[in-house]
Amino acid sequence: MDGCQNSDTTNTLGFCLLPSELIQSILFSLALPEIIRMKLVNKFLAYLISDRDFIRQCNLLSRSATWLFVYKKRWRRDATIHGFSDQSNRWFKVCIDDLMKKVLFYPGEDVYLLTASGNIFLFASNNQKVVIAVNLVSKAVKKIPPCPLGPRGTSLWRRSGMKLVPEPSGSGHFRFLFVELVENTPVVFEYSSETEKWHYREARESHENILANDYMFLNAVNSSHESLVVAIGSEHTQPFILRPRFGNGEHQSATAFSWMNINDRRHVYGDGHMMIMKSIGLDGSDHRRAAKALSSIEMWGISLESGNWEYVSSVPSKIMEQIGKPYGVMIGCLEARAGTIRAVMMSNYEGLWDISWLTYEKQSNTWNWMWLPDCKMKGANLAGITFSSGLSLT
Repeated sequence: MDGCQNSDTTNTLGFCLLPSELIQSILFSLALPEIIRMKLVNKFLAYLISDRDFIRQCNLLSRSATWLFVYKKRWRRDATIHGFSDQSNRWFKVCIDDLMKKVLFYPGEDVYLLTASGNIFLFASNNQKVVIAVNLVSKAVKKIPPCPLGPRGTSLWRRSGMKLVPEPSGSGHFRFLFVELVENTPVVFEYSSETEKWHYREARESHENILANDYMFLNAVNSSHESLVVAIGSEHTQPFILRPRFGNGEHQSATAFSWMNINDRRHVYGDGHMMIMKSIGLDGSDHRRAAKALSSIEMWGISLESGNWEYVSSVPSKIMEQIGKPYGVMIGCLEARAGTIRAVMMSNYEGLWDISWLTYEKQSNTWNWMWLPDCKMKGANLAGITFSSGLSLT
Protein backbone atom coordinates (compact mmCIF):
# COMPACT_ATOMS: atom_id res chain seq x y z
CA MET A 1 0.00 0.00 0.00
CA ASP A 2 2.78 2.33 -0.92
CA GLY A 3 2.47 5.68 -2.66
CA CYS A 4 3.05 6.51 -6.30
CA GLN A 5 6.70 7.37 -5.74
CA ASN A 6 9.48 5.77 -3.74
CA SER A 7 10.27 7.15 -0.30
CA ASP A 8 13.06 9.67 0.08
CA THR A 9 16.03 7.90 1.74
CA THR A 10 17.96 11.07 2.59
CA ASN A 11 19.33 11.10 6.17
CA THR A 12 17.95 7.64 6.88
CA LEU A 13 21.30 6.39 8.20
CA GLY A 14 21.10 8.61 11.28
CA PHE A 15 17.53 7.50 11.93
CA CYS A 16 18.52 3.83 11.83
CA LEU A 17 21.25 4.45 14.44
CA LEU A 18 18.61 5.28 17.03
CA PRO A 19 17.73 2.62 19.64
CA SER A 20 15.33 0.00 18.28
CA GLU A 21 12.74 0.77 20.98
CA LEU A 22 12.70 4.43 19.95
CA ILE A 23 12.43 3.56 16.26
CA GLN A 24 9.49 1.25 16.98
CA SER A 25 7.79 3.97 19.03
CA ILE A 26 8.16 6.39 16.11
CA LEU A 27 6.83 3.83 13.64
CA PHE A 28 3.81 3.09 15.82
CA SER A 29 2.87 6.77 15.65
CA LEU A 30 2.56 6.53 11.84
CA ALA A 31 -0.45 5.40 9.83
CA LEU A 32 -0.25 1.95 8.25
CA PRO A 33 0.45 3.20 4.70
CA GLU A 34 3.42 5.20 6.04
CA ILE A 35 4.78 2.16 7.87
CA ILE A 36 4.57 0.07 4.70
CA ARG A 37 6.44 2.74 2.77
CA MET A 38 9.19 2.74 5.41
CA LYS A 39 9.97 -0.86 4.43
CA LEU A 40 11.34 0.51 1.16
CA VAL A 41 13.92 2.73 2.88
CA ASN A 42 16.50 0.07 3.69
CA LYS A 43 16.96 -3.54 4.79
CA PHE A 44 17.18 -2.70 8.49
CA LEU A 45 13.76 -1.05 8.59
CA ALA A 46 12.30 -3.79 6.39
CA TYR A 47 13.60 -6.38 8.85
CA LEU A 48 12.25 -4.45 11.86
CA ILE A 49 8.78 -3.99 10.35
CA SER A 50 8.65 -7.68 9.35
CA ASP A 51 9.28 -8.84 12.93
CA ARG A 52 6.33 -10.83 14.27
CA ASP A 53 6.10 -8.90 17.55
CA PHE A 54 6.13 -5.60 15.67
CA ILE A 55 3.43 -6.83 13.28
CA ARG A 56 1.23 -7.98 16.15
CA GLN A 57 1.48 -4.65 18.01
CA CYS A 58 1.05 -2.64 14.83
CA ASN A 59 -2.07 -4.56 13.85
CA LEU A 60 -3.62 -4.03 17.28
CA LEU A 61 -3.25 -0.28 16.76
CA SER A 62 -4.19 -0.07 13.08
CA ARG A 63 -7.28 -2.29 13.26
CA SER A 64 -8.99 0.22 15.53
CA ALA A 65 -8.84 2.88 12.80
CA THR A 66 -11.66 3.55 10.35
CA TRP A 67 -10.72 4.55 6.82
CA LEU A 68 -12.54 6.43 4.11
CA PHE A 69 -11.39 5.50 0.61
CA VAL A 70 -12.15 7.55 -2.47
CA TYR A 71 -11.30 6.18 -5.90
CA LYS A 72 -10.70 8.81 -8.52
CA LYS A 73 -9.25 8.74 -11.99
CA ARG A 74 -8.61 10.79 -15.08
CA TRP A 75 -9.41 9.50 -18.53
CA ARG A 76 -6.95 6.76 -19.52
CA ARG A 77 -4.45 7.61 -16.74
CA ASP A 78 -3.81 8.20 -13.06
CA ALA A 79 -6.18 5.67 -11.42
CA THR A 80 -5.67 6.51 -7.74
CA ILE A 81 -7.18 5.56 -4.39
CA HIS A 82 -7.11 8.26 -1.73
CA GLY A 83 -7.45 7.14 1.89
CA PHE A 84 -8.15 9.14 5.04
CA SER A 85 -8.13 7.67 8.55
CA ASP A 86 -9.94 8.93 11.63
CA GLN A 87 -6.55 8.64 13.35
CA SER A 88 -4.67 10.84 10.87
CA ASN A 89 -4.85 14.37 9.53
CA ARG A 90 -4.01 13.94 5.86
CA TRP A 91 -4.84 11.91 2.77
CA PHE A 92 -2.73 8.96 1.62
CA LYS A 93 -2.42 8.24 -2.08
CA VAL A 94 -2.20 4.76 -3.57
CA CYS A 95 -1.71 4.30 -7.33
CA ILE A 96 -3.21 1.05 -8.62
CA ASP A 97 -2.43 1.31 -12.33
CA ASP A 98 0.34 -1.30 -12.19
CA LEU A 99 -1.78 -3.68 -10.12
CA MET A 100 -4.73 -3.43 -12.49
CA LYS A 101 -2.52 -4.10 -15.51
CA LYS A 102 -2.03 -7.64 -14.20
CA VAL A 103 -5.64 -8.50 -15.07
CA LEU A 104 -6.88 -5.67 -17.32
CA PHE A 105 -5.19 -5.25 -20.67
CA TYR A 106 -7.16 -2.37 -22.17
CA PRO A 107 -6.01 1.22 -21.62
CA GLY A 108 -8.64 3.46 -20.10
CA GLU A 109 -10.67 0.52 -18.77
CA ASP A 110 -13.81 1.75 -16.96
CA VAL A 111 -13.28 0.49 -13.38
CA TYR A 112 -15.40 1.26 -10.32
CA LEU A 113 -14.56 0.75 -6.62
CA LEU A 114 -17.34 -1.36 -5.08
CA THR A 115 -16.33 -1.90 -1.47
CA ALA A 116 -13.38 -2.57 0.82
CA SER A 117 -12.67 -4.23 4.14
CA GLY A 118 -9.35 -5.03 5.75
CA ASN A 119 -6.67 -5.22 3.08
CA ILE A 120 -9.11 -6.33 0.36
CA PHE A 121 -10.62 -3.97 -2.22
CA LEU A 122 -13.18 -5.01 -4.82
CA PHE A 123 -13.44 -3.29 -8.20
CA ALA A 124 -15.88 -3.84 -11.07
CA SER A 125 -14.81 -3.56 -14.69
CA ASN A 126 -17.49 -2.24 -17.03
CA ASN A 127 -15.98 -3.39 -20.30
CA GLN A 128 -14.88 -6.87 -19.25
CA LYS A 129 -17.80 -7.20 -16.79
CA VAL A 130 -15.73 -8.83 -14.06
CA VAL A 131 -15.09 -8.17 -10.38
CA ILE A 132 -11.46 -7.80 -9.36
CA ALA A 133 -10.12 -8.45 -5.85
CA VAL A 134 -7.02 -6.47 -4.89
CA ASN A 135 -4.96 -6.91 -1.73
CA LEU A 136 -3.16 -3.58 -1.40
CA VAL A 137 -0.64 -4.94 1.12
CA SER A 138 0.35 -8.28 -0.47
CA LYS A 139 -0.21 -6.91 -4.03
CA ALA A 140 -2.27 -9.98 -4.91
CA VAL A 141 -4.77 -9.33 -7.74
CA LYS A 142 -7.28 -11.74 -9.25
CA LYS A 143 -10.57 -11.86 -11.10
CA ILE A 144 -13.56 -13.31 -9.27
CA PRO A 145 -15.49 -15.94 -11.26
CA PRO A 146 -18.80 -14.64 -12.69
CA CYS A 147 -21.69 -14.88 -10.25
CA PRO A 148 -24.64 -17.22 -11.05
CA LEU A 149 -26.47 -14.25 -12.59
CA GLY A 150 -23.80 -13.96 -15.26
CA PRO A 151 -21.44 -11.11 -16.22
CA ARG A 152 -22.49 -7.69 -14.88
CA GLY A 153 -21.49 -4.14 -15.72
CA THR A 154 -20.70 -1.51 -13.12
CA SER A 155 -24.25 -0.06 -13.10
CA LEU A 156 -25.61 -3.33 -11.66
CA TRP A 157 -23.03 -3.39 -8.87
CA ARG A 158 -23.53 0.15 -7.55
CA ARG A 159 -25.83 -0.66 -4.65
CA SER A 160 -25.95 -0.62 -0.86
CA GLY A 161 -26.92 -4.30 -0.69
CA MET A 162 -23.42 -5.78 -0.65
CA LYS A 163 -20.85 -6.68 1.98
CA LEU A 164 -17.20 -7.73 2.00
CA VAL A 165 -16.17 -9.84 4.99
CA PRO A 166 -12.48 -10.75 5.47
CA GLU A 167 -11.75 -14.06 7.19
CA PRO A 168 -10.50 -13.41 10.75
CA SER A 169 -7.68 -15.93 10.39
CA GLY A 170 -5.44 -13.42 8.60
CA SER A 171 -5.19 -15.76 5.61
CA GLY A 172 -6.19 -13.06 3.13
CA HIS A 173 -9.39 -14.93 2.22
CA PHE A 174 -12.75 -13.18 2.20
CA ARG A 175 -16.49 -13.58 1.62
CA PHE A 176 -18.37 -11.29 -0.76
CA LEU A 177 -22.15 -11.13 -0.41
CA PHE A 178 -24.85 -9.25 -2.28
CA VAL A 179 -28.65 -9.37 -2.53
CA GLU A 180 -30.60 -9.44 -5.78
CA LEU A 181 -34.27 -9.87 -6.59
CA VAL A 182 -34.81 -12.99 -8.70
CA GLU A 183 -38.42 -13.40 -9.85
CA ASN A 184 -39.44 -10.99 -7.05
CA THR A 185 -37.69 -13.11 -4.42
CA PRO A 186 -34.62 -11.70 -2.64
CA VAL A 187 -31.67 -14.05 -3.04
CA VAL A 188 -28.34 -13.80 -1.24
CA PHE A 189 -25.35 -14.61 -3.44
CA GLU A 190 -22.11 -15.35 -1.62
CA TYR A 191 -18.60 -15.88 -2.98
CA SER A 192 -15.81 -17.50 -0.96
CA SER A 193 -12.25 -16.73 -2.03
CA GLU A 194 -11.06 -19.86 -0.24
CA THR A 195 -13.17 -22.23 -2.34
CA GLU A 196 -13.44 -19.83 -5.32
CA LYS A 197 -17.11 -20.77 -5.61
CA TRP A 198 -20.47 -18.98 -5.44
CA HIS A 199 -23.41 -20.13 -3.35
CA TYR A 200 -26.89 -18.66 -3.13
CA ARG A 201 -29.78 -18.79 -0.66
CA GLU A 202 -33.34 -17.51 -0.92
CA ALA A 203 -34.51 -15.20 1.85
CA ARG A 204 -37.76 -16.10 3.60
CA GLU A 205 -40.46 -14.15 5.38
CA SER A 206 -40.09 -14.28 9.16
CA HIS A 207 -41.42 -12.66 12.31
CA GLU A 208 -38.61 -13.83 14.57
CA ASN A 209 -36.87 -11.49 16.97
CA ILE A 210 -33.33 -10.73 15.91
CA LEU A 211 -30.21 -9.45 17.60
CA ALA A 212 -28.30 -6.77 15.71
CA ASN A 213 -24.92 -8.26 16.61
CA ASP A 214 -25.86 -11.59 15.06
CA TYR A 215 -26.88 -10.32 11.62
CA MET A 216 -25.75 -8.14 8.78
CA PHE A 217 -28.39 -6.13 6.91
CA LEU A 218 -28.35 -5.68 3.14
CA ASN A 219 -30.86 -3.46 1.34
CA ALA A 220 -32.51 -5.10 -1.64
CA VAL A 221 -35.13 -2.45 -2.56
CA ASN A 222 -35.61 1.14 -1.42
CA SER A 223 -38.91 2.74 -2.43
CA SER A 224 -40.92 5.79 -1.44
CA HIS A 225 -43.03 3.95 1.14
CA GLU A 226 -41.03 0.95 2.36
CA SER A 227 -37.70 -0.83 2.02
CA LEU A 228 -36.89 -4.48 1.56
CA VAL A 229 -33.93 -5.51 3.72
CA VAL A 230 -32.42 -8.96 4.07
CA ALA A 231 -31.01 -10.03 7.46
CA ILE A 232 -28.15 -12.50 7.07
CA GLY A 233 -26.84 -14.63 9.93
CA SER A 234 -24.31 -17.42 9.69
CA GLU A 235 -23.57 -19.06 6.37
CA HIS A 236 -25.51 -22.13 7.51
CA THR A 237 -28.79 -20.35 8.27
CA GLN A 238 -31.45 -19.09 5.91
CA PRO A 239 -31.61 -15.30 5.56
CA PHE A 240 -34.95 -13.63 6.14
CA ILE A 241 -36.83 -10.57 4.93
CA LEU A 242 -37.60 -7.31 6.72
CA ARG A 243 -39.92 -4.69 5.28
CA PRO A 244 -39.30 -1.55 7.35
CA ARG A 245 -41.86 1.24 7.06
CA PHE A 246 -42.37 4.46 8.94
CA GLY A 247 -44.47 3.60 11.99
CA ASN A 248 -46.85 5.68 14.06
CA GLY A 249 -44.38 6.61 16.79
CA GLU A 250 -44.16 9.98 18.51
CA HIS A 251 -41.42 11.26 16.23
CA GLN A 252 -42.57 11.79 12.68
CA SER A 253 -39.85 12.68 10.21
CA ALA A 254 -40.02 16.09 8.62
CA THR A 255 -38.01 14.64 5.74
CA ALA A 256 -39.58 11.20 5.49
CA PHE A 257 -41.03 9.61 2.40
CA SER A 258 -43.67 11.76 0.73
CA TRP A 259 -44.48 12.78 -2.79
CA MET A 260 -43.87 16.48 -2.13
CA ASN A 261 -40.57 18.08 -3.17
CA ILE A 262 -38.95 14.67 -3.53
CA ASN A 263 -35.99 16.18 -5.42
CA ASP A 264 -34.96 18.03 -2.26
CA ARG A 265 -34.11 14.83 -0.38
CA ARG A 266 -31.36 12.25 -0.55
CA HIS A 267 -31.41 8.87 1.21
CA VAL A 268 -28.28 6.88 2.08
CA TYR A 269 -28.57 3.30 3.36
CA GLY A 270 -26.23 0.90 5.11
CA ASP A 271 -26.10 -1.73 7.88
CA GLY A 272 -29.77 -1.47 8.81
CA HIS A 273 -29.76 2.33 8.95
CA MET A 274 -30.93 5.16 6.75
CA MET A 275 -29.76 8.77 6.62
CA ILE A 276 -32.29 11.26 5.25
CA MET A 277 -30.85 14.55 4.02
CA LYS A 278 -33.16 17.45 3.28
CA SER A 279 -32.01 20.40 1.14
CA ILE A 280 -33.27 23.85 0.24
CA GLY A 281 -32.91 25.61 -3.08
CA LEU A 282 -30.47 28.52 -2.91
CA ASP A 283 -32.19 30.52 -5.63
CA GLY A 284 -35.64 30.18 -4.13
CA SER A 285 -36.83 27.67 -6.73
CA ASP A 286 -37.46 23.95 -6.53
CA HIS A 287 -35.97 23.18 -9.93
CA ARG A 288 -34.05 19.90 -9.75
CA ARG A 289 -30.93 21.39 -11.34
CA ALA A 290 -30.75 24.46 -9.12
CA ALA A 291 -27.98 24.74 -6.54
CA LYS A 292 -29.00 23.45 -3.11
CA ALA A 293 -27.70 23.38 0.45
CA LEU A 294 -28.31 20.82 3.20
CA SER A 295 -30.83 22.04 5.77
CA SER A 296 -31.28 18.96 8.00
CA ILE A 297 -30.09 15.38 8.40
CA GLU A 298 -31.91 12.61 10.27
CA MET A 299 -30.68 9.12 11.14
CA TRP A 300 -33.12 6.21 11.27
CA GLY A 301 -32.56 2.54 12.09
CA ILE A 302 -34.54 -0.69 11.83
CA SER A 303 -36.32 -1.46 15.11
CA LEU A 304 -35.51 -4.98 16.29
CA GLU A 305 -38.97 -5.16 17.92
CA SER A 306 -41.33 -3.87 15.23
CA GLY A 307 -39.16 -4.26 12.14
CA ASN A 308 -40.05 -0.70 11.08
CA TRP A 309 -37.90 2.38 10.68
CA GLU A 310 -37.23 3.95 14.06
CA TYR A 311 -35.97 7.50 14.55
CA VAL A 312 -32.45 7.62 16.02
CA SER A 313 -31.24 11.22 16.04
CA SER A 314 -30.80 14.45 14.06
CA VAL A 315 -27.57 16.27 13.30
CA PRO A 316 -27.29 19.34 15.60
CA SER A 317 -27.73 22.77 14.06
CA LYS A 318 -24.15 23.80 14.88
CA ILE A 319 -22.79 20.97 12.73
CA MET A 320 -25.33 21.69 9.99
CA GLU A 321 -23.93 25.23 9.80
CA GLN A 322 -20.51 23.71 9.04
CA ILE A 323 -21.62 21.28 6.34
CA GLY A 324 -24.50 23.21 4.74
CA LYS A 325 -22.47 24.30 1.71
CA PRO A 326 -23.88 24.76 -1.82
CA TYR A 327 -23.94 21.66 -4.00
CA GLY A 328 -25.17 20.57 -7.37
CA VAL A 329 -24.93 16.78 -6.96
CA MET A 330 -24.31 14.67 -3.87
CA ILE A 331 -23.60 11.02 -3.02
CA GLY A 332 -22.84 9.32 0.26
CA CYS A 333 -22.10 6.10 2.10
CA LEU A 334 -23.01 4.81 5.54
CA GLU A 335 -21.80 2.15 7.96
CA ALA A 336 -22.86 1.13 11.47
CA ARG A 337 -20.49 -0.88 13.62
CA ALA A 338 -20.04 -1.48 17.36
CA GLY A 339 -22.50 1.22 18.40
CA THR A 340 -21.09 3.87 16.07
CA ILE A 341 -22.69 5.15 12.86
CA ARG A 342 -20.42 6.77 10.29
CA ALA A 343 -21.64 8.66 7.26
CA VAL A 344 -19.89 10.62 4.55
CA MET A 345 -21.34 12.96 1.93
CA MET A 346 -19.45 13.96 -1.20
CA SER A 347 -20.87 16.94 -3.04
CA ASN A 348 -19.88 18.76 -6.19
CA TYR A 349 -20.55 22.41 -6.92
CA GLU A 350 -19.31 23.98 -10.15
CA GLY A 351 -16.55 21.37 -10.49
CA LEU A 352 -15.31 21.56 -6.88
CA TRP A 353 -15.71 18.58 -4.54
CA ASP A 354 -16.44 18.81 -0.82
CA ILE A 355 -16.41 15.93 1.69
CA SER A 356 -18.18 15.82 5.07
CA TRP A 357 -17.59 12.96 7.54
CA LEU A 358 -20.13 12.57 10.35
CA THR A 359 -19.95 10.19 13.32
CA TYR A 360 -22.77 9.38 15.73
CA GLU A 361 -22.13 7.55 19.02
CA LYS A 362 -25.35 5.81 20.06
CA GLN A 363 -24.52 5.32 23.72
CA SER A 364 -23.69 8.97 24.38
CA ASN A 365 -26.09 10.38 21.75
CA THR A 366 -23.21 12.47 20.40
CA TRP A 367 -22.59 13.74 16.88
CA ASN A 368 -19.15 14.74 15.62
CA TRP A 369 -18.03 16.31 12.37
CA MET A 370 -14.54 15.51 11.11
CA TRP A 371 -12.81 18.11 8.99
CA LEU A 372 -11.12 16.64 5.92
CA PRO A 373 -8.46 18.52 3.93
CA ASP A 374 -8.77 19.00 0.19
CA CYS A 375 -8.56 15.69 -1.67
CA LYS A 376 -7.57 17.48 -4.88
CA MET A 377 -10.51 16.08 -6.80
CA LYS A 378 -10.83 18.98 -9.22
CA GLY A 379 -10.73 17.70 -12.79
CA ALA A 380 -11.02 14.05 -11.73
CA ASN A 381 -13.87 11.56 -12.03
CA LEU A 382 -15.25 9.97 -8.88
CA ALA A 383 -15.31 6.19 -9.34
CA GLY A 384 -16.30 4.88 -5.94
CA ILE A 385 -16.32 5.68 -2.23
CA THR A 386 -16.37 3.34 0.77
CA PHE A 387 -15.60 3.00 4.45
CA SER A 388 -13.20 0.29 5.59
CA SER A 389 -11.57 -1.01 8.76
CA GLY A 390 -9.21 -3.73 9.86
CA LEU A 391 -6.14 -2.81 7.81
CA SER A 392 -3.14 -4.90 8.85
CA LEU A 393 0.42 -5.70 7.88
CA THR A 394 -0.51 -9.30 7.13
